Amino acid sequence: MHSSILHPAFKPKPFWWEFYDPTSFPQTEIPARTRVAIIGAGYAGLACALELHNHGVDCILLEAEQPGSGASTRNGGLVSGGVSIGKRYAGKNSAEELLALYADAAESFSLVEKLIAEENIACEWKKTGRFVGAWCTKHYRAMEEKIVLLNEGADAGAYLLPPERQREEIGSDYYHGGMVVMRSAHLNPALYFKGLLDAVQSRGITICSKAPVTSLHRTGNRWRLATPRGELEVDEVVVCTNGYTGSVTPELLRRVVPVGSYIIATEELPPDAAASLIPKDKSVYDTRRVLTYYRMSGDRRRLIFGGRAKFGQYSPEETAPLLYRFMCDRFPTLAGCRITHAWTGNVAFTFDEVPHMGKHDGLHYALGCNGSGVAMMTYLGTMNARKIAGTANYHCAFDTQDFPANPLYHGNPWFIPLVGRYFRLRDWIDRHI
Repeated sequence: MHSSILHPAFKPKPFWWEFYDPTSFPQTEIPARTRVAIIGAGYAGLACALELHNHGVDCILLEAEQPGSGASTRNGGLVSGGVSIGKRYAGKNSAEELLALYADAAESFSLVEKLIAEENIACEWKKTGRFVGAWCTKHYRAMEEKIVLLNEGADAGAYLLPPERQREEIGSDYYHGGMVVMRSAHLNPALYFKGLLDAVQSRGITICSKAPVTSLHRTGNRWRLATPRGELEVDEVVVCTNGYTGSVTPELLRRVVPVGSYIIATEELPPDAAASLIPKDKSVYDTRRVLTYYRMSGDRRRLIFGGRAKFGQYSPEETAPLLYRFMCDRFPTLAGCRITHAWTGNVAFTFDEVPHMGKHDGLHYALGCNGSGVAMMTYLGTMNARKIAGTANYHCAFDTQDFPANPLYHGNPWFIPLVGRYFRLRDWIDRHI
């Protein structure tokens, strides 16, 4: 790694952990019996537990590591008001089905805002919107159709921004115009997680850290779960493992593909330089297949820059120079600034490119956030709880029987580097031809 880009105080860990470090959590005794076991204590697991408690349903959270040590405190903190629906889904489904997904995605945004207000979570919540930069003119033209769906289905407040007005939102000429989506926000993901965790603990819900589920099987109408720290029997199981889904649920493992996402944080920038990058404090995405996303920190002193620097599992030290180059491509004035933090975490993608909840072989699940984890995992965890409690007053659009697998995939994402090469080629073609 190029030492010249590293700050003397560089840390290969999330910048967000400066606000809340999830690596230390007391171990709790595992009870012999409860109503619902939730596997995974991230956003989805905590939200599911809170909603079950609200409806008088006893539950326990089982976490393989420490609660929040995975993607919940490692993501970029971008909160979308409309989930990105992949071409595979959009190409074979009706406009009515797409609008239903956008409507529920909008509800996920409202749920996050509601939880923050009700639980008094101080997490640097900023509803400033987002700017989506068009990688090429073809992508810009395609945004017009997307805007119609976002506004009709998710009340997104979206509109096109032509290239000549691009600097209203971003201090760069790197893109070919773009799209502004006002129903969007960003927050400090670790503080949001801590707020949910505090809410769960205040209600006396049991959270068991360092308790990976090693076996899972039915005994009559109940489930028997084994962990290195004991066994328990439950009526229902909810799998909320997302990008960290393991072999104990092989049929779910076959349906989600873990992909590493990589992020860096710059040192504190001079006030004028920081203010010029993203003048209205929006979050920024682009339409490259080799995606990048970025935003200012809560105090607007640093740039938080993430993306698919590599396709596979790599260390933060390996990917930071690539992200630094991507960052300077967009903001040449940042050349020479240094990185204080670099980290990685797993995003879970699905084969139809939409999130899913439902029931498979008797197991409830909330999986496949496809990069929209803050809102979608909170929402799918909550909706699973309402379904179990029997209080859901409508059918969630993400709750379907169709959760596709691939006959060549059994949990080892061997094809990810090949996909990366293909994406880079397509990006080059789109940009230059």
